[in-house]
Amino acid sequence: MAAILQPPRHAAVVAPRRAGRLARPGCAGGRRAAVAVEAAVGAARDRKPPRLEGASEELRAAAAQCLDWAPARRRVRGAFAPVLPTLDHCLFKMAPKGIQMEENFETNSKGVEIFWKSWLPREGTATKAALFFCHGYGDTCTFFFEGIAKRIAAAGYAVYAMDYPGFGLSYGLHGYIASFDGMVEHVIEQYSRIKGRKEVRGLPHFLLGQSMGGAVALKVHLKQPKEWDGVLLVAPMCKISEDVTPPAPVLKALSILSCLLPEAKLFPQKDIGDLAFRDPSKRKVAEYNAISYTQQMRLRTAVELLKATKDIESQLEKICSPLLILHGAADLVTDPHVSEFLYEKASTKDKTLKLYEDGYHSILEGEPDDRISTAINDIISWLDSHC
Repeated sequence: MAAILQPPRHAAVVAPRRAGRLARPGCAGGRRAAVAVEAAVGAARDRKPPRLEGASEELRAAAAQCLDWAPARRRVRGAFAPVLPTLDHCLFKMAPKGIQMEENFETNSKGVEIFWKSWLPREGTATKAALFFCHGYGDTCTFFFEGIAKRIAAAGYAVYAMDYPGFGLSYGLHGYIASFDGMVEHVIEQYSRIKGRKEVRGLPHFLLGQSMGGAVALKVHLKQPKEWDGVLLVAPMCKISEDVTPPAPVLKALSILSCLLPEAKLFPQKDIGDLAFRDPSKRKVAEYNAISYTQQMRLRTAVELLKATKDIESQLEKICSPLLILHGAADLVTDPHVSEFLYEKASTKDKTLKLYEDGYHSILEGEPDDRISTAINDIISWLDSHC
């Protein structure tokens, strides 16, 4: 059950361990870093394709192909689309009917083709407000979020989501973030265009960010503090847990390498999926999100994520919008204590933090069905109270 918390008295962000000078090749520290990088290279090379239990050979072959570029990802998404309604997950099986949906590809001012999608309330239902979603690292807006968006749209909200460049169906090298701030600018431009559409013009506008998307949403808010009527965060990435990052000397070595090999898949990491899903059966369903990025993190991407979280930590006091934070209390991917710190430091007086007992990282997708419904209903209830 979710607990609504007051500002914690002793919450604090644990600063990342300081990296000293990069050890010379002959030093023990240098050898350890070299060994770690070599292990990362081996892990990337030896990555196994998803198991896809129950999938046909055709789908397995589609999922196994190179997805570095958008045309391949779009073909694979098309191959998997007919299967999604049959998957054993409440977000697919219990999705509301009659939701008005639209998919678009739109080239922005930077020449990047962006995929975005909308879910509008059933015909004849008044629209209360517009909700704009920022997805997590490696994810897309066309899998689990489809079911989440339909539930929120059924409650009277226009829901919009986009894939960042390099993710999902948008153009760009898969899983590559050349600049986190640059990615945020893509989001601002796309959502600014959508806010001018007649169906949501003049309505309240809210941001919803999940995991890395929480960092994106916070960055958008910090750049546009007066443009949003509220920010909703689900397991936000305000600091990456030390449980899923390598030691400081290795980070230093990888940071240097990122200048030489920015696109290389060399950043060592644990299998985030196993840490994110409390329900093992839902973890298996997640493998059908075949266009998600699940390989080793690219070096520049890792460096940009670490820089972004450090920047956000330094600006928490500037968060002035009404704020809702939802977080699994047992999350090992993004630290719930950092969400407590965010709640305490945000300058807004209208703020709510809910921690879900025993909840893992993916509280909207990877928990038991009743917990997923509770979390989605908490989002809807908060929106209802702010419209």
